[in-house]
Amino acid sequence: MIVVGAGPAGLLLAGELALRGIQVTLLERRHGPTTESRASTLHARTMELLDSRGLLADLGSPPCEPRGHFGGIPLDLTLPGPYPGQWKVPQTRTESVLEEWALGLGADLRCGHTLHAVADRGTHVEAAATSRHGQHVTLRAAHLVACDGQDSTVRRLLGADFPGTPATRELLRADVEGIDIPDRRFERLPGGLAVAARNPAGVTRVMVHEFGAAVRERAGDPHFDEIAAAWKRVTGEDITGGTPLWVNHFDDENRRLARYRHGRVLFAGDAAHRQMPIGGQALNLGLQDAYNLGWKLAAAVDGTAPAGLLDTYGTERAAVGAAVLGNIRAQALLLLGGPETEPLRTVLAELVAHDDVRRHLAAMISGLDVRYDVGGPEHPLRGARLPHLRLRTGASVCSTAELLRSGRGLLLGLGAPPPPAGTALADRIDTVTARPAPGSPLADTPAVLVRPDGHVVWTGGRDGDGLAQAVARWFGPP
Repeated sequence: MIVVGAGPAGLLLAGELALRGIQVTLLERRHGPTTESRASTLHARTMELLDSRGLLADLGSPPCEPRGHFGGIPLDLTLPGPYPGQWKVPQTRTESVLEEWALGLGADLRCGHTLHAVADRGTHVEAAATSRHGQHVTLRAAHLVACDGQDSTVRRLLGADFPGTPATRELLRADVEGIDIPDRRFERLPGGLAVAARNPAGVTRVMVHEFGAAVRERAGDPHFDEIAAAWKRVTGEDITGGTPLWVNHFDDENRRLARYRHGRVLFAGDAAHRQMPIGGQALNLGLQDAYNLGWKLAAAVDGTAPAGLLDTYGTERAAVGAAVLGNIRAQALLLLGGPETEPLRTVLAELVAHDDVRRHLAAMISGLDVRYDVGGPEHPLRGARLPHLRLRTGASVCSTAELLRSGRGLLLGLGAPPPPAGTALADRIDTVTARPAPGSPLADTPAVLVRPDGHVVWTGGRDGDGLAQAVARWFGPP
């Protein structure tokens, strides 16, 4: 298996594949780990999936901010579950943890490799790259997954259709050392939007947008002088005496691949969708793409995948991507729009005060509202993620996340052993009997079948009605 790009999505995918015994090679253009921490927010659903792989302890004790925003309008992200709010983890730390995990499982990371050709040969895929030493390398694998970012080389080489809307507004950003300015949280001033936040190390991240300013054509990142000049025009403050550690910009270009799968080549993360990284949603969306894809791709490679399983990746994640990109477009308008957006902002702020509206938006941003179409009769749990709960299994107590750490599916009997129809696939499904606490979301459900990515695909009684069909659809024949 070839994964192009060793950012968060590529590293998580490599680990998911290696966890299941799949040989995977990561090709990364950079010569080493990045020192730029572009994204710093992990949402509740991402924290759950990291918990299900036993990786949370490696993150340390990151601070959690229960308050987020929707287009700059304050929003309480508190929802039922163990990880509400925004967890502030530098992207450098996230990548370090995922890299150590993937390499520990046997993934092969090749830094300093520039990809220049991809070919789907029908029975396999070939990737040609040049190493940092000028050596030409050709790799062959069953599949290739592009996790190589919003300017994806793989996407360009394939000429993949990438429809959407071009950029109309941009936000300039810099990490600056040696300045002393007030913290600002989405402060709207007459000339534009200003954000400033000083971290414990004394570095201040500034972001600025001038209302009505056109998106500039650039060959690379903006110069710090441009950011400082815009900051002064909007806030009146002079930050030219500071030392810029990192500068960049991002805009509201909004695009999504027409297809996430092109034969034996698949796309995940920013290679599959380009959006403004508002509230950290871009990073979290990419990690959750990889989590959905990993087990399906591994099953396709080892021959256990039922017909059509790999195609459900594109169907499921394209729908989620469309929803996230839609809310990001709305937020970009609210955040970067000028005075003409103030009436809309006022109305939305009033609506957010209603708890049902707040919960709806919080679940959307946190990724807790994702529900896949898995077939079968209606049930509150079917298609949704397995709730994060403490369960008693024999003499011990564990969480539902811990039951998923093997990377296999889960047939969970609640209060009594589950029906036997599905226990024959011990290589793909763990069978567990546990007792939920009274009043929990599982208290009235005798048994559930859960995919390796934590989504429930069957709920039923002791008769096991429909279980065999669900097992065959998602896990294949014995």
